[in-house]
Amino acid sequence: MKRLMLVTSFVLGSALAASAQDYSDVPPKIRKESADKVIWAESVLGKKGPELQVEEWLTPKPDLDGKFVMVEFWATWCSSCRKAFPKLNELQKAFKDELVIIGLSDEPAEKVNSMLYPKIEFTKAIDTRQLMKNQLKITGIPHSIVMDPDGIVVWEGYPAMSGHELDSTAMRRLIDEYEARKK
Repeated sequence: MKRLMLVTSFVLGSALAASAQDYSDVPPKIRKESADKVIWAESVLGKKGPELQVEEWLTPKPDLDGKFVMVEFWATWCSSCRKAFPKLNELQKAFKDELVIIGLSDEPAEKVNSMLYPKIEFTKAIDTRQLMKNQLKITGIPHSIVMDPDGIVVWEGYPAMSGHELDSTAMRRLIDEYEARKK
């Protein structure tokens, strides 16, 4: 029993230490955006985004023409993903004419549709083959990319990451920068 308690204490202590780390020991295949922003995928910022690959739309297929497109890679078991949904719902409402948010899960439709909370008020789709996820070399979720109407990735990361949130102010800036370039 004493040995079990010692092992448990060690594991819990290690887990707490890992959660407080500064990401300086993140494996090399994880790209550091900045000293405090880590993305769990290969960076495609400023590049042509990948082709949208959806196996099945769980909500009506959105009209993407002339709009910014955010692809949110997520799963029902991912608490960080679920934590971001209310903010993504607000973002979709605030920019309904300029932005389409697509929640793309690699889980079966039944699993995604059985999740009732938090409510998802943006487009839902699945890709159990993980085609787009693999193309972006995503190693962890949540992960999102935002593409401008020309298909260029203008934002990537976790929308609710402290200090790097993709909120309405950041989204407005992305839209305004795009419109300024088009003039």
